[in-house]
Amino acid sequence: MPDHTTKNRFYRKRVTLENLSDFRVVVKETDLYIHAERNIEKEAREVVLKYRDYIETYINKNPIFVSTLKPVKITGPAPLIIREMAVAGEKAGVGPMASVAGAIAECVGKDLLSLTDKIVVENGGDIFLKLDHPVTIGIYAGKSHLSMRIGIKVICKNKPVSICTSSGTIGHSMSLGKADAVCVVSKSCFLADAAATSIGNRVHSKKDIPDAVEYGKNINDIKGIVIIKGDKIGMWGDIELVPIK
Repeated sequence: MPDHTTKNRFYRKRVTLENLSDFRVVVKETDLYIHAERNIEKEAREVVLKYRDYIETYINKNPIFVSTLKPVKITGPAPLIIREMAVAGEKAGVGPMASVAGAIAECVGKDLLSLTDKIVVENGGDIFLKLDHPVTIGIYAGKSHLSMRIGIKVICKNKPVSICTSSGTIGHSMSLGKADAVCVVSKSCFLADAAATSIGNRVHSKKDIPDAVEYGKNINDIKGIVIIKGDKIGMWGDIELVPIK
């Protein structure tokens, strides 16, 4: 079972967003850390339950959706979140569940925008945000000495942005690679999550970084990539890395 203890989410203590309320919503495997203009925890929980129900109900009728590591096409009736997970998986060349954390983050975040103009939803390192000012997202890369020493500076301009991270050495998410961290920036949290998994699957050693970056560049609709393996880093795209003190 996933471990939702504060110890395993220590990076949340380092989050600083002035003038925003913060709260946590935990429903089964879903563990969200949310910032908004006011405390809307009750409403956020209801939204999480709604989207989890969509996913769980669909999986009960279509178990292949949760087990396959390959893209799937949805042929019958399905909720929009299921369809978008399948599309993200197809674009990135992975199974639809590779995007589930990002899917929950984005869907919850977008629903809550009816209650707050500013929102940050973090779901196990996958982040959907809409702010009116720049923000730096630190990269947690396990035992790499680069871990939490560099971050991605995000220029939000009051439009939604997503940053998702996959790792083959830390966390509970499934990865076929051994990257310490693969971060992907995109407008879509669905796609960023799926792409981070797909790119990470291709990193088994430091020498794999260039080829993995090249592969990621060809995934449509992503804005940037950062890969960390040990003391090596590779990056591409319209992103800015900054040091973190």
